[in-house]
Amino acid sequence: MSDLPNYFIGAHVSASGGVENAPLNAAKLGANAFALFTKNQRRWDAKPLTKGNITKFRDSCERLGFAPEQILPHDSYLINLGHPEPEALEKSRAAFIDELQRCEQLGLCYLNFHPGSHLRKVDEETCLNTIAESINIALDKTTGVTAVIENTAGQGSNLGCRFEHLAHIIDRVEDKSRVGVCLDTCHTFASGYDLRDRADCEQTFAEFEQVVGFDYLKGMHLNDSKAAFDSRKDRHHSLGMGEIGLEVFRFIMSDDRFRGIPLVLETIDETIWAEEIQMLRGFTDLNW
Repeated sequence: MSDLPNYFIGAHVSASGGVENAPLNAAKLGANAFALFTKNQRRWDAKPLTKGNITKFRDSCERLGFAPEQILPHDSYLINLGHPEPEALEKSRAAFIDELQRCEQLGLCYLNFHPGSHLRKVDEETCLNTIAESINIALDKTTGVTAVIENTAGQGSNLGCRFEHLAHIIDRVEDKSRVGVCLDTCHTFASGYDLRDRADCEQTFAEFEQVVGFDYLKGMHLNDSKAAFDSRKDRHHSLGMGEIGLEVFRFIMSDDRFRGIPLVLETIDETIWAEEIQMLRGFTDLNW
């Protein structure tokens, strides 16, 4: 057990005032992982990162013990890599490449993103193929950063809610060494994969292994769900306060397959993130 990587637990922290503040905010929580936006997630335009931003961010990460494998940056919510309209698709692709380049500058190895939506204008397979093509284009223009596809709750026309969607995209990405998956527990539950008891967890993660494979799991978002099972609604809740309960988090924190990847809270009450992190640590190495 001692030779295995640690459990990397943290939260999606603010980068207000500059990306260099994110590792400081994570350290205040007692975290050994974190997520951040490298730019305003609700705007297309962004100022380039300055040398000062980059140097301070890298220095803080090194000083505070955050290796690139412990950090899971998230791209803009505006990006849709499966957009059915050519002009909007090109805009999304350019923005995604910019996000990857920002991660390169910061010395990061992952970029987490929502795969895309067909907007009810094309069929699912066409949209999934467009997403894969978008990833290929972006990876070809960048180096060193893995594109990490986040599963979705399946709200609206969003794809990525089925493990088969993720596998379809990965199968069509040319450089398999630079594509991965982030599983969000709230999204997983809301999209119809049960996580409420140990047997549910074993079945859901066995299906993930069979369809996608744990080799592709590069991070997780740990969230309870305000919405009911298979509701297709993306409504996060604090751990143990929603429809999922605590069992899945006990399961994750006692299973070696989840070591060595960022496990990131996006729960709704940031004032208790430090407590939630400590609770998760208390679940590690449980004796089932």
